[in-house]
Amino acid sequence: MITLKSVHEIELMRRAGKITAAARALAGEMVKPGVTTHEIDKAVYRFIKSQGAEPSFLNYSGYPASVCVSVNDEIIHGIPGPRVLKEGDIVSVDVGAYIGGFHGDCAATYPCGKISAEAQRLIDVTQQSFFEGIRFAREGQRLSDISAAVQKYVEDNGYSVVREYVGHGIGRKMHESPEVPNFGAPGHGPRLLRGMTIAVEPMVNAGGAAVRVMPDGWTVRTQDGSLAAHYENTILITDGEAELLTLPEI
Repeated sequence: MITLKSVHEIELMRRAGKITAAARALAGEMVKPGVTTHEIDKAVYRFIKSQGAEPSFLNYSGYPASVCVSVNDEIIHGIPGPRVLKEGDIVSVDVGAYIGGFHGDCAATYPCGKISAEAQRLIDVTQQSFFEGIRFAREGQRLSDISAAVQKYVEDNGYSVVREYVGHGIGRKMHESPEVPNFGAPGHGPRLLRGMTIAVEPMVNAGGAAVRVMPDGWTVRTQDGSLAAHYENTILITDGEAELLTLPEI
Protein backbone atom coordinates (compact mmCIF):
# COMPACT_ATOMS: atom_id res chain seq x y z
CA MET A 1 0.00 0.00 0.00
CA ILE A 2 1.29 3.48 -0.87
CA THR A 3 1.28 5.82 2.12
CA LEU A 4 0.69 9.56 1.77
CA LYS A 5 2.60 11.62 4.32
CA SER A 6 1.02 14.28 6.49
CA VAL A 7 2.48 17.78 6.85
CA HIS A 8 4.11 16.72 10.13
CA GLU A 9 5.51 13.52 8.63
CA ILE A 10 6.94 15.47 5.69
CA GLU A 11 8.77 17.75 8.13
CA LEU A 12 10.28 14.68 9.78
CA MET A 13 11.30 13.33 6.39
CA ARG A 14 12.95 16.65 5.50
CA ARG A 15 15.02 16.34 8.66
CA ALA A 16 16.07 12.77 7.84
CA GLY A 17 16.76 13.78 4.25
CA LYS A 18 19.05 16.66 5.17
CA ILE A 19 21.16 14.44 7.41
CA THR A 20 21.32 11.78 4.70
CA ALA A 21 22.36 14.28 2.05
CA ALA A 22 25.04 15.76 4.30
CA ALA A 23 26.39 12.25 4.89
CA ARG A 24 26.50 11.69 1.11
CA ALA A 25 28.38 14.98 0.67
CA LEU A 26 30.87 13.98 3.38
CA ALA A 27 31.48 10.65 1.69
CA GLY A 28 31.92 12.37 -1.66
CA GLU A 29 34.51 14.75 -0.25
CA MET A 30 36.48 11.75 1.05
CA VAL A 31 36.73 10.13 -2.40
CA LYS A 32 40.44 10.67 -3.01
CA PRO A 33 43.37 8.44 -4.00
CA GLY A 34 44.74 6.58 -0.98
CA VAL A 35 41.51 6.57 1.04
CA THR A 36 40.00 3.19 1.91
CA THR A 37 36.30 2.47 1.52
CA HIS A 38 36.28 1.46 5.19
CA GLU A 39 37.44 4.95 6.19
CA ILE A 40 34.49 6.43 4.28
CA ASP A 41 32.11 4.06 6.07
CA LYS A 42 33.46 4.94 9.51
CA ALA A 43 33.23 8.69 8.84
CA VAL A 44 29.64 8.38 7.61
CA TYR A 45 28.69 6.31 10.66
CA ARG A 46 30.18 8.88 13.05
CA PHE A 47 28.50 11.77 11.25
CA ILE A 48 25.03 10.22 11.18
CA LYS A 49 25.28 9.30 14.88
CA SER A 50 26.49 12.83 15.70
CA GLN A 51 23.23 14.16 14.27
CA GLY A 52 21.18 11.97 16.59
CA ALA A 53 20.23 9.65 13.73
CA GLU A 54 20.88 5.99 12.94
CA PRO A 55 22.45 4.65 9.72
CA SER A 56 19.53 3.09 7.83
CA PHE A 57 21.70 0.53 6.07
CA LEU A 58 23.62 -0.87 9.04
CA ASN A 59 22.31 -4.42 9.66
CA TYR A 60 19.48 -3.86 7.14
CA SER A 61 18.75 -7.44 6.00
CA GLY A 62 22.19 -8.24 7.38
CA TYR A 63 24.13 -5.55 5.49
CA PRO A 64 27.33 -5.01 7.51
CA ALA A 65 28.04 -1.30 6.98
CA SER A 66 26.55 2.21 7.15
CA VAL A 67 27.17 3.11 3.51
CA CYS A 68 27.43 1.29 0.19
CA VAL A 69 30.64 2.14 -1.68
CA SER A 70 30.73 0.76 -5.23
CA VAL A 71 33.81 1.30 -7.41
CA ASN A 72 34.09 1.32 -11.22
CA ASP A 73 32.16 -1.70 -12.55
CA GLU A 74 30.37 -2.16 -9.21
CA ILE A 75 26.86 -0.76 -9.62
CA ILE A 76 25.42 -0.89 -6.10
CA HIS A 77 25.77 -2.47 -2.66
CA GLY A 78 29.58 -2.53 -2.55
CA ILE A 79 30.65 -3.42 1.00
CA PRO A 80 33.29 -1.08 2.47
CA GLY A 81 36.57 -2.69 3.45
CA PRO A 82 40.34 -2.38 3.00
CA ARG A 83 40.13 -1.44 -0.69
CA VAL A 84 42.26 1.63 -1.42
CA LEU A 85 40.80 4.10 -3.93
CA LYS A 86 43.02 4.92 -6.89
CA GLU A 87 43.37 7.87 -9.24
CA GLY A 88 40.88 7.45 -12.07
CA ASP A 89 38.33 5.38 -10.13
CA ILE A 90 34.68 6.36 -10.07
CA VAL A 91 33.02 5.74 -6.74
CA SER A 92 29.29 5.40 -6.09
CA VAL A 93 28.18 6.20 -2.55
CA ASP A 94 24.70 5.26 -1.30
CA VAL A 95 23.62 6.26 2.19
CA GLY A 96 20.53 6.36 4.37
CA ALA A 97 19.73 7.91 7.75
CA TYR A 98 16.83 7.26 10.13
CA ILE A 99 15.57 9.80 12.67
CA GLY A 100 12.18 10.67 14.14
CA GLY A 101 10.66 7.51 12.72
CA PHE A 102 11.55 8.24 9.07
CA HIS A 103 14.28 7.43 6.57
CA GLY A 104 16.20 9.42 3.98
CA ASP A 105 18.04 7.73 1.11
CA CYS A 106 20.36 9.17 -1.54
CA ALA A 107 23.35 8.28 -3.71
CA ALA A 108 25.83 9.79 -6.15
CA THR A 109 28.93 8.80 -8.11
CA TYR A 110 32.14 10.77 -7.54
CA PRO A 111 35.44 11.00 -9.43
CA CYS A 112 38.59 9.89 -7.62
CA GLY A 113 41.20 12.40 -8.69
CA LYS A 114 41.43 12.87 -12.44
CA ILE A 115 39.16 10.54 -14.39
CA SER A 116 38.64 9.87 -18.09
CA ALA A 117 36.29 12.04 -20.12
CA GLU A 118 34.15 8.98 -20.81
CA ALA A 119 33.83 8.19 -17.09
CA GLN A 120 32.84 11.80 -16.38
CA ARG A 121 30.25 11.67 -19.14
CA LEU A 122 28.73 8.53 -17.60
CA ILE A 123 28.47 10.29 -14.22
CA ASP A 124 26.92 13.37 -15.83
CA VAL A 125 24.37 11.43 -17.89
CA THR A 126 23.35 9.33 -14.89
CA GLN A 127 22.74 12.42 -12.76
CA GLN A 128 20.90 14.23 -15.54
CA SER A 129 18.69 11.19 -16.17
CA PHE A 130 17.36 11.61 -12.62
CA PHE A 131 16.41 15.22 -13.35
CA GLU A 132 14.86 14.23 -16.69
CA GLY A 133 12.74 11.71 -14.79
CA ILE A 134 11.55 13.97 -12.01
CA ARG A 135 10.23 16.50 -14.50
CA PHE A 136 7.32 14.04 -14.57
CA ALA A 137 7.17 13.58 -10.78
CA ARG A 138 4.09 15.73 -10.49
CA GLU A 139 0.64 15.23 -9.08
CA GLY A 140 -1.56 13.49 -11.64
CA GLN A 141 1.23 11.91 -13.69
CA ARG A 142 1.71 8.14 -13.78
CA LEU A 143 4.68 6.56 -12.03
CA SER A 144 6.03 5.09 -15.25
CA ASP A 145 6.24 8.57 -16.78
CA ILE A 146 9.30 9.04 -14.55
CA SER A 147 10.67 5.63 -15.55
CA ALA A 148 10.24 6.22 -19.28
CA ALA A 149 11.96 9.60 -19.16
CA VAL A 150 14.98 8.15 -17.32
CA GLN A 151 15.29 5.28 -19.79
CA LYS A 152 14.97 7.48 -22.86
CA TYR A 153 17.66 9.91 -21.72
CA VAL A 154 20.06 7.13 -20.75
CA GLU A 155 19.60 5.17 -23.95
CA ASP A 156 19.68 8.27 -26.16
CA ASN A 157 23.16 8.81 -24.73
CA GLY A 158 24.28 5.29 -25.59
CA TYR A 159 24.10 3.72 -22.12
CA SER A 160 21.98 1.01 -20.47
CA VAL A 161 19.68 1.12 -17.45
CA VAL A 162 19.83 -1.64 -14.87
CA ARG A 163 16.55 -3.55 -14.68
CA GLU A 164 17.00 -5.93 -11.75
CA TYR A 165 17.12 -3.09 -9.20
CA VAL A 166 14.75 -0.15 -8.94
CA GLY A 167 13.82 2.88 -6.86
CA HIS A 168 11.15 2.66 -4.21
CA GLY A 169 8.72 4.35 -1.90
CA ILE A 170 10.26 5.48 1.38
CA GLY A 171 9.06 6.72 4.76
CA ARG A 172 8.72 4.85 8.03
CA LYS A 173 10.37 1.96 6.19
CA MET A 174 13.42 2.19 3.96
CA HIS A 175 11.61 0.34 1.18
CA GLU A 176 7.89 0.96 0.76
CA SER A 177 5.46 0.71 -2.16
CA PRO A 178 5.63 1.56 -4.97
CA GLU A 179 8.63 0.24 -6.87
CA VAL A 180 10.11 2.93 -9.15
CA PRO A 181 11.77 1.33 -12.21
CA ASN A 182 14.16 3.24 -14.44
CA PHE A 183 12.59 1.78 -17.59
CA GLY A 184 9.21 1.17 -19.14
CA ALA A 185 6.51 2.77 -21.26
CA PRO A 186 4.86 5.99 -20.02
CA GLY A 187 1.27 6.09 -18.80
CA HIS A 188 1.37 3.08 -16.47
CA GLY A 189 1.50 2.42 -12.74
CA PRO A 190 -0.13 4.32 -9.90
CA ARG A 191 -1.08 7.93 -10.32
CA LEU A 192 1.21 10.28 -8.43
CA LEU A 193 -0.49 12.00 -5.51
CA ARG A 194 0.52 14.85 -3.23
CA GLY A 195 2.25 13.51 -0.14
CA MET A 196 3.89 10.52 -1.83
CA THR A 197 7.59 10.14 -1.02
CA ILE A 198 9.75 8.08 -3.35
CA ALA A 199 13.43 7.40 -3.95
CA VAL A 200 14.25 7.79 -7.64
CA GLU A 201 17.62 6.21 -8.42
CA PRO A 202 18.93 5.64 -11.93
CA MET A 203 21.61 2.93 -12.09
CA VAL A 204 23.39 3.23 -15.42
CA ASN A 205 25.92 0.99 -17.15
CA ALA A 206 28.31 2.24 -19.81
CA GLY A 207 27.99 -1.12 -21.58
CA GLY A 208 25.20 -3.69 -21.50
CA ALA A 209 22.41 -3.81 -18.94
CA ALA A 210 23.26 -7.29 -17.60
CA VAL A 211 24.47 -7.58 -14.00
CA ARG A 212 26.01 -10.20 -11.74
CA VAL A 213 25.95 -10.54 -7.96
CA MET A 214 29.25 -11.29 -6.25
CA PRO A 215 29.79 -14.18 -3.81
CA ASP A 216 29.40 -11.78 -0.86
CA GLY A 217 25.68 -11.76 -1.73
CA TRP A 218 25.57 -7.95 -1.92
CA THR A 219 27.92 -6.38 -4.44
CA VAL A 220 26.32 -6.02 -7.89
CA ARG A 221 28.64 -5.55 -10.88
CA THR A 222 28.18 -5.08 -14.60
CA GLN A 223 28.28 -8.41 -16.43
CA ASP A 224 30.63 -7.07 -19.10
CA GLY A 225 32.97 -5.20 -16.76
CA SER A 226 31.93 -1.77 -18.04
CA LEU A 227 31.75 1.21 -15.71
CA ALA A 228 28.54 1.98 -13.82
CA ALA A 229 27.14 5.06 -12.08
CA HIS A 230 24.30 5.70 -9.64
CA TYR A 231 22.37 8.81 -8.63
CA GLU A 232 19.48 9.02 -6.17
CA ASN A 233 17.40 11.44 -4.16
CA THR A 234 14.36 11.07 -1.95
CA ILE A 235 11.60 13.24 -3.39
CA LEU A 236 8.18 14.48 -2.33
CA ILE A 237 5.25 14.78 -4.74
CA THR A 238 3.64 18.22 -4.30
CA ASP A 239 1.04 20.26 -6.17
CA GLY A 240 3.89 21.58 -8.37
CA GLU A 241 7.47 20.49 -8.99
CA ALA A 242 8.76 17.61 -6.88
CA GLU A 243 10.63 18.63 -3.75
CA LEU A 244 14.05 17.04 -3.22
CA LEU A 245 14.17 16.01 0.40
CA THR A 246 17.83 15.00 0.30
CA LEU A 247 19.46 18.40 0.09
CA PRO A 248 22.44 18.88 2.40
CA GLU A 249 21.60 21.99 4.42
CA ILE A 250 21.24 21.03 8.08
